[in-house]
Amino acid sequence: MPQTTRPAGARSVLPAITPGHPAFVPRHTPDGPPSRGGTLRGPLHRPPRRPPRRPPRRTWLLARRGGGRTRPPGPYARLFTIPGTRAFTAGNLMARLPMGMFGVGAILMIAGTRGSYALAGAVTATGLAATAVVAPWTARLVDRYGQARVAVPATVLAVLGHLTLVLCVRADAPAWTLFAAYAATATCPNTGGMSRARWAHLLRDDPAARHTANAFEQAVDELCFMLGPVLAALLCSALFPEAGTLAASLLLLTGVLLFTAQRSTQPPVSRTAPGPAPLRAPGMRPLLVVFLATGAVFGSMEVVTLAYVDGPAGGAVLALQAAGSCAAGLVYGRVRRAAGLTGCLAAMTALMALPLLAAAGTGTVWALAPALLLAGMATAPTMVTGMTEIQRLTPAGRANEGMTLAVTALLGGIAAGSASGGWVVEHLGAATGYTVPVTAAALALTAAAATAGTRRAG
Repeated sequence: MPQTTRPAGARSVLPAITPGHPAFVPRHTPDGPPSRGGTLRGPLHRPPRRPPRRPPRRTWLLARRGGGRTRPPGPYARLFTIPGTRAFTAGNLMARLPMGMFGVGAILMIAGTRGSYALAGAVTATGLAATAVVAPWTARLVDRYGQARVAVPATVLAVLGHLTLVLCVRADAPAWTLFAAYAATATCPNTGGMSRARWAHLLRDDPAARHTANAFEQAVDELCFMLGPVLAALLCSALFPEAGTLAASLLLLTGVLLFTAQRSTQPPVSRTAPGPAPLRAPGMRPLLVVFLATGAVFGSMEVVTLAYVDGPAGGAVLALQAAGSCAAGLVYGRVRRAAGLTGCLAAMTALMALPLLAAAGTGTVWALAPALLLAGMATAPTMVTGMTEIQRLTPAGRANEGMTLAVTALLGGIAAGSASGGWVVEHLGAATGYTVPVTAAALALTAAAATAGTRRAG
């Protein structure tokens, strides 16, 4: 072994390695002969560590502030990562906003030109009854032939009915023509049901995401019925009496065209739908009774609140209920485990007593407003849970028809609740009128509890 030397001042005790030493390994370049110098082989030598490279300043700042795209998307954001969902949702929002505009627009248009709120109310009630009869048949055709093939011509017929109503009002036509024209609008498709049917198809293997989608759709319903009447009243008062109906017709037709143009997300067509009709499905009829009583809560609350406030602030106070429902629906869509329908109705019955206590105890609008906000928070969770039950009981291939049956039951309940609330207000007073929504909620709770076993079996 050759003689080893140690450089002066060096602290290392390693022997000096020469090119002839066995531990010397020449360092090769990737494509050429060995280069000068070498590297050590064995545990006695460790190559020097390079200091970690600091990321760019912008990336470093985003990481420290919690920015960037490192966080996973929330449950609502994940819904719209599915291709096509943003497009059909945008079109459906435009088509659904008029649902809260047509009734108010027709009442203001007829009352403003004919000077009769009784005539205006009777015309809109006729249209509501006609829709309750025609809507299930329209939904059945949608399931059988596809949303685009049926919804577009049905919307055109409904828009023509609204335009005919405008012409009859402007031409001072006989009163019966107003009833006939508004009845022709019953072919309007259930745009909310078609949107829910798309979500049910896209998320058929993900119950948690389907629950979130139903909560989103319910929040959209509340938002449209909160903003639609305000927009219609603003247009009718600022421009001319027919402006609300004309604007709503344009929005409806444009929105349906945009919605149905998204063919990739629509449910498959089933011309020979398997299984029985949704109305004959086990557990469906008891559930529709629950929806009927729930609709009476909505209809009576609207009439009683407008009569109690009795002024221009009535619409704003009533909108608080829709605002509370919208907020609660969005929060409810984020929970991982949904509540049962009986539990939601129990909460609704308890919260619907708050407006009664505020009106009978204080008699001031300032106490009624927060009570309505809190009462509305039980609405969306109840509707989300109920619609989920409807989807579960509806046979495959008939989603639109099943959800339209639920909407029809709600419309019937709204009409009955409006009539009952108006009668109690007229004979017993506005504050006493708040007993009607509490009673209707209690009836819905009783029906849900009594038929819980039947619905589970279905």
